[in-house]
Amino acid sequence: MNKMSPTMDKALSDDAAVRLDGVTKRFGSVTAVADTWLKVRRGEFLTLLGPSGCGKTTLLNLIAGFLEPDAGELFIGGQRVTDTPPHQRSIGMVFQNYALFPHMDVTDNVAFGLKMRKTPRDEIRRRVSAALDVVRLGGLGERRPRQLSGGQQQRVALARALVINPDVLLLDEPLSALDKNLRAEMQVELKQIHQRVGITTVFVTHDQGEALSLSDRIAVMSNGVIQQMSAPNEVYRRPANAFVASFIGDINRIPGRLAGRSGAAFEVEIPGGRIVVPGGEDALAPGDAVAVYLRPECLSLAPGAGSAAVATGTVQAHVYQGTHVDVHLQCAEIGVLHVRMPRFEVIERFPVGTQATIAADLSEALVFPKQGPA
Repeated sequence: MNKMSPTMDKALSDDAAVRLDGVTKRFGSVTAVADTWLKVRRGEFLTLLGPSGCGKTTLLNLIAGFLEPDAGELFIGGQRVTDTPPHQRSIGMVFQNYALFPHMDVTDNVAFGLKMRKTPRDEIRRRVSAALDVVRLGGLGERRPRQLSGGQQQRVALARALVINPDVLLLDEPLSALDKNLRAEMQVELKQIHQRVGITTVFVTHDQGEALSLSDRIAVMSNGVIQQMSAPNEVYRRPANAFVASFIGDINRIPGRLAGRSGAAFEVEIPGGRIVVPGGEDALAPGDAVAVYLRPECLSLAPGAGSAAVATGTVQAHVYQGTHVDVHLQCAEIGVLHVRMPRFEVIERFPVGTQATIAADLSEALVFPKQGPA
């Protein structure tokens, strides 16, 4: 899934703000980014998402110019920048720790890049004022970073990156240092700023919620390879493989064996009988050990319209989450299944120790090869 054809249609390549053609980066014997073909469209918000060590920050640093690739070419705005130093690339960057100058006030922090470019003083004043207005910090120009909240410091760093009018904005986990409530506020802030400014943005995070809420597209990475690059809804509802399905959100895996295929549909033998699953990995063949992947919200504790009974289990625990209740059930031959119910009364209807029939809406179920011993 990491490779986009080098013979891509010219009409599509024309809208690329960032393009990587067969880029590889190694650190000794470790391949951090492997033969990656990637196109970031002009004006889009693309998130590089994956666990620690998957290569997402390395990929961002390659785009920024802080690292040089061992193979492949990089382009920004249609111009080859493979060996162009960072300060000559049209990029703005916000780091994880913001990297603000503590001895400078907000105005001087934001103006720093313009001064390095020897921008006229009147233009600096005008552009700094406009950038601070964009991030809603007008009137705070004389404050020092230590006098600002974490969210305000993050916005100063964002203003400093935007004020130079870059072609591409690079964000390296800029929300990770914030507490949960402030992080949620800043997600909304970032989305609104992106909508107002319309700048091409590449955002790195390991937080699935940030990726799903902010992105136009998500590139899910593992072991230096882009496993899937799609819109958030597609990544969540139609993961390309078992890794993506397991990494994005909560998922249940029901073990089984592939009994047969009919077009795109899979007939799967599971401990409770046979079910028909509408999609999965094309390479699967009858007789293969598989797992049926189901989101918790696709399960319920009573068969209803359009659902099929898939197991019987004993309620082990309820986890109340305000908007929903997560119910964990122990099922023979399957293990623990996780059911997400929308109403609080499920706790009273199915107390701990209760036997319950678990039903599934199979319309979004997927079949992938079983992980581990068959």
